[in-house]
Amino acid sequence: MADIGSSGVSNSRYPYYYGPEGRLLLVDSALEAVGRGSTTVGIKTSTFALISSHIKPTKPLVEPSEKIFAIDGHVGATGSGYIGDILQLIDEMRIAAQKYRFTYDSPIDIKSLARQLSSYLHDFTIYAVRPQAASIIIAGLDPAGIQLYQVDPSGTYFSGSGFAIGQYSDTAIDTIQKEYTEDITIAQAVQLSDRAIEKALGEKPLVERGIVTAKDATFNKMVAAR
Repeated sequence: MADIGSSGVSNSRYPYYYGPEGRLLLVDSALEAVGRGSTTVGIKTSTFALISSHIKPTKPLVEPSEKIFAIDGHVGATGSGYIGDILQLIDEMRIAAQKYRFTYDSPIDIKSLARQLSSYLHDFTIYAVRPQAASIIIAGLDPAGIQLYQVDPSGTYFSGSGFAIGQYSDTAIDTIQKEYTEDITIAQAVQLSDRAIEKALGEKPLVERGIVTAKDATFNKMVAAR
């Protein structure tokens, strides 16, 4: 018979959340789903942040899914995992950015945006809801400068100069780490991101990109290129 806690809720569900080593099983499953998604990378310097994502081939007559998204004028994002979950998280960030503008009459700073997305995702690990099977990379500019964040299904978020998520992301980030320099140019960063994705996949990919620069202060999508 299931044990009933003081709240009146059965405690029998809790063992299913955690594995023998204390890992959250549903989050691990969500991360595995991310690991089957499009290879996606982000590269940041003090003057720009670039995000790039592999466009997977689709069935004949089917248009490929959009991979790079504007969140607000100064920030964009991409993701890897289930496309439906990615789109849900993109919408959540857009709403958060709009609310911030309405409340404070200024654009949201990138760390606050990452934290709000983190809190949203963390709620899925607390309640009996399937975690969102998507990781997100956010690129933007705020008063602190150029920013690049990664947010995972558990709600964990990181700030850094280079990230890779999705299929064979270990190979992609290894390539970036070996070749990245702080003074890398935009053209070199585009080549590096393409090379990282190509090495991960073992083939020349079709890639969609977005960029924000300190000079323009606006996030823009770039032309998809092979």
